[in-house]
Amino acid sequence: MAKLGSVAVGIVLARLLGPHEFGTFAVASVALTIMTNVNDLGVSLAIVRWPGDPREIAPTVTTISVITSAVLYVACYFGAPGYSAAMGAPAATEVVRVLSLVILIDGFATAPIGLLQRNFRADHRTVADQVNVWLGMLLTLALALGGLGAMSLAIGRVVGCLAAVGLLVHLSPEPLRFGFNRREARALLRFGLPLAGTGVIAFAIANVDQLVVGRLLGVTALGFFVLAANLSSWPSAAFSEPISQVAPAALARLQHDPSAMRTSFETMLALVSAVTVPVCLVESGSAAPLIRIVYGIHWLPAHQPLIWLALLAALQIFFQLTLDYFAVLGRSRMLIALQAAWLVALVPSLIAGARMQGVAGVALAELAVAVVLPLPWYLVSLHRAGLRGRSLATRLGLPLLGAAAAGTAAAAAAAVAPSAWLALPCGALAGLLVIGLLLLRMRSVLATLRRRFRGTSPGEAESLVAASSS
Repeated sequence: MAKLGSVAVGIVLARLLGPHEFGTFAVASVALTIMTNVNDLGVSLAIVRWPGDPREIAPTVTTISVITSAVLYVACYFGAPGYSAAMGAPAATEVVRVLSLVILIDGFATAPIGLLQRNFRADHRTVADQVNVWLGMLLTLALALGGLGAMSLAIGRVVGCLAAVGLLVHLSPEPLRFGFNRREARALLRFGLPLAGTGVIAFAIANVDQLVVGRLLGVTALGFFVLAANLSSWPSAAFSEPISQVAPAALARLQHDPSAMRTSFETMLALVSAVTVPVCLVESGSAAPLIRIVYGIHWLPAHQPLIWLALLAALQIFFQLTLDYFAVLGRSRMLIALQAAWLVALVPSLIAGARMQGVAGVALAELAVAVVLPLPWYLVSLHRAGLRGRSLATRLGLPLLGAAAAGTAAAAAAAVAPSAWLALPCGALAGLLVIGLLLLRMRSVLATLRRRFRGTSPGEAESLVAASSS
């Protein structure tokens, strides 16, 4: 429900603010996204994988996270003018400074989120996420109606985050405590720093496109690109992120049984693909009518990057689950090497795409690099980890074929239908039909996952993780 509400309010805000104000907020959001994914130095996932009692390390995790967040916030505050000027949006300076408060607030949530994830309390995490989304959206909408422009988005985001973190602390299995144990800190940083490095590079990969667009094409073009990027990420956020939130802990339970762990990974991937990939491909095929109907004619240039970004979003579902799988296996060095090579190849490709075809060229270059470099790299790495290509093909073949059929039908409807109001429902109907048939066929897959993870208590999960680490 929160995802649908977020989309609805996002549509209203897009119509209220326009591409330029959206672009101004995006300048601040890019910096925030990168910083919030390094502010715990990667130690939050250590709580999920810790072989002993996670309560022992929680105070040290909190201390590391809060100190790092404070340092990053100070850096963002004083670096905001230079960063905004470099992005061609000097007016974004104060928006960056206000939005950066999220970094500081987020530092207090690291240990509670890790403990909730460890204990499979997705219900508590969902409550906090709902409060974050709804409070932030409604406040943003009120402030935008009052004429605050891009600042309304920043204030809404900060207030929503503050309320959510307060709830996470309250709902955590353990109270928020500070402390510092040198031995634990060394172990945490040994585990976390490679993942933090991977996280920084991963989020640089995810956001360097916006940096390139803002720097080379301007703030208004960035507004179009950000709208397309937000739309392309919606299927993943709505369907695959809930599984991604529990995947590391669920897979960590099975570290003692590599065969079961591999099978569970394949099953998760097949199930997420059956629901999400058809939506991504329909969104790509219906890009023009979707933008025209939902956001209005003045946003229509956003449909060009959306065509390619929606296809990229389908690939990223596979990338994210695979990254979670290798993180649980402790393959941090491999992940860093992949992400670094990806980023090196991506930057010049995006610049070339921007100069040749504008925002559409940036999106197409991003998709091309993803197909040429990380996709085969991940497939080879999975093969070396014991996952056979034939097994993956068997699991994913039908969902991918069904998604391709739905996307083709949506593109055909967009090309031949006399109006956008007819083309969009036709594409949506094709997607729903494919998803329904796939889920009907995959009922046994869902039952297998339920059986595998049902009935294992947090204490049993800890013993399984401990056994696999000894």
